[in-house]
Amino acid sequence: MTITTKRFTINEYYRLAELGFFKEDERFELIRGEIISMVAKGKPHAVCETRLERELYKLVGERATLRGQQPIIIPDYSQPEPDRIIVRNRADDYLDAHPTSADILLLIEVADSSLKYDQEVKLSLYAEAGISDYWIFNLVDNYLESYSEPYQNLSDKFGYRRKFISLPNETIILPSFPDLTLNLSKVFPG
Repeated sequence: MTITTKRFTINEYYRLAELGFFKEDERFELIRGEIISMVAKGKPHAVCETRLERELYKLVGERATLRGQQPIIIPDYSQPEPDRIIVRNRADDYLDAHPTSADILLLIEVADSSLKYDQEVKLSLYAEAGISDYWIFNLVDNYLESYSEPYQNLSDKFGYRRKFISLPNETIILPSFPDLTLNLSKVFPG
């Protein structure tokens, strides 16, 4: 007997939501056709997200659009909801369609209990989608992981060529904005 797994498309995922398959207080993401339950966020995660949002808004202002925990589209089987993204401005503010990898200037996850998932599953997904810059605020080890230059190796696995670690007392230049520097001490909790 062969066991197969049903992979949902984005349209099928939307249809399930329309049919009331998900409860209103449940949060899910579609990752490579699988419906994944999102983990609850602890206080350090929430604080880091709040501080990050505040600092990014001060820095970026009207130069780009900031979105938090909103869907992005990675055709045809993924609709993750990253903690923060910086996307190109659009006149409709993405009313017609969620951002795609071509719109994303920087994608950010804040990770404690989801760290391994963000470092492996999501990193591979984002690299395959061609998202040029991916950051993980690693709250387990207390540093920022900055990934850039997505690639595909000879085994058809996706990753990033460059990984840079920044400590919480350091600053980092925002990708796509060489004149903007984020002070990480204003973002990390504690």
